[in-house]
Amino acid sequence: MSASAVAAPPRATTSAPARPRRGAELMLLVVALAVGIGAYALVSIRVVDSLPADFWAQVTGFVAVAVVAHLVLRFRAPYADQVILPVTLGLNGIGLAMIYRLDLASQKGLKPHDLAGRQLEWTAIAVLAALAVVWFLRDHRALRRYTYIAMLVGLGLVMLPLIPHVGRTINGAHIWVAIGPLSLQPAELAKIAFAIFFAGYLVTHQETLAVAGPKVLGLQLPRLRDLGPILVVWAVSIVVLVAETDLGTSLLFFGLFVAMLYIATQRVSWVFIGLVLMGVGAGFAATAFPHVQVRFQIWLHAFDTDVFNGSPGSGQLVRGLYGLANGGLFGTGWGNGYPSLVSYAFSDFIYTSLGEELGLTGMLAILLLYLILVQRGLRTAIGVRDGFGKLLAAGLAFTMAWQLFVVVGGVTRLIPLTGLTMPFVAQGGSSLLANWLVVGLLLRISDSARRPSAAPERGSVAPGGIHVAPEQDAADPGAARATDEPTVVVTRPTPPPAPPGPSDARHTTDDPPDESARSTVKRPPAPGEEDPRA
Repeated sequence: MSASAVAAPPRATTSAPARPRRGAELMLLVVALAVGIGAYALVSIRVVDSLPADFWAQVTGFVAVAVVAHLVLRFRAPYADQVILPVTLGLNGIGLAMIYRLDLASQKGLKPHDLAGRQLEWTAIAVLAALAVVWFLRDHRALRRYTYIAMLVGLGLVMLPLIPHVGRTINGAHIWVAIGPLSLQPAELAKIAFAIFFAGYLVTHQETLAVAGPKVLGLQLPRLRDLGPILVVWAVSIVVLVAETDLGTSLLFFGLFVAMLYIATQRVSWVFIGLVLMGVGAGFAATAFPHVQVRFQIWLHAFDTDVFNGSPGSGQLVRGLYGLANGGLFGTGWGNGYPSLVSYAFSDFIYTSLGEELGLTGMLAILLLYLILVQRGLRTAIGVRDGFGKLLAAGLAFTMAWQLFVVVGGVTRLIPLTGLTMPFVAQGGSSLLANWLVVGLLLRISDSARRPSAAPERGSVAPGGIHVAPEQDAADPGAARATDEPTVVVTRPTPPPAPPGPSDARHTTDDPPDESARSTVKRPPAPGEEDPRA
């Protein structure tokens, strides 16, 4: 049988993965919208026995924002995580319903306001900003080129409230800037800039930070010249925030710094060092800064009469705790509680407001939604292929989880109050905008993490397979395989015919045998036997 008559081995083929239709995201969006809109309607019916006059207009706007976000992801980031957007919109809808419920309570008093309407406007702006990140940022790795620019932007945003006639003091905290009729908190946006800077710097110096440096008490410490720039940036931001009496954001930046350093070096010693520094810093702040002393006194002696009636006192914290107790296991129901008795129930203490009307069950459900959101962010960090994306996604996800812990721990008296607000739920345009930008970055990174790679994985066959053709077909690959798919043609040359001689050539010299010569001395195939050289 001739070599040309031998059939080529079956080729391995791999078809290109189908473009995701994002049906799961669409179904989850329907559920998320139903939860938010249903809560909004229940609040209005329970309190005023009717739907608000602009109910359908507001519902249409909220649904339109969700549909636009889904379409942008479908066409611009088709491989992005399909759970992040619905969970975020669900939390946003629950927050809008509670803020509207507090609006209705305020209308019965002397100072009616429309916080829910403004929150809906900020929601639309924040979602569009997140979609702009997804649309214009085609590759998250491009942010690595702006590592030090992000550092300067972060420091500038932190120091912006210190500029005369720009900064504004609200409730004792000098952390706001006035832009026309709006007041923004630039430190919320600074956390994104610092996350980009930390990720870009740490991925460049990852090896030296993890290996080089002295050992102190068994702990591997990095060299000062490697850790110096990032340490200076962190220290300056913390000092400025302490000067602005913003304890919560200082704690947030410190947690972000320690977490990203641990992720980059994989050294547990950094967690220990971070906890020690946090304890030392808290003790120093409690003795050196009067506003921090008040926070600690409210935390430790909340039920003392003098502390309760003080100014500022622990009345806000105690009333929030009583609201949680009034909610019990299943809550009083939408519109049946008294959350308006707590000052700033729509922002700092919105979690206790939700706990009173939804109960412990509703509180745990909300925490579960946050847990899912953080888990999807960490899963994105694990799945993305580049180190910068891993650090950035992990840092952003940790920031969200850390901020949630600080807020919930403060209103439940686990830790002192810090003034931070719950992401996506509490009223506030700055927080809503910053956290939606975080979601936009996570969606873009998750698209890169889940998108199939163009290069074949090790041990796999590239798309189109491999076609093994005999030598006479190598000149015309199209004749061997008539198809439009890409083909890799591997030509196997036919070895020269064996020279005539005995069937068993023996080596008779003292030289070592030539393996190539031995392999070419073969007996001719017997009649009817397949040629092994084919």
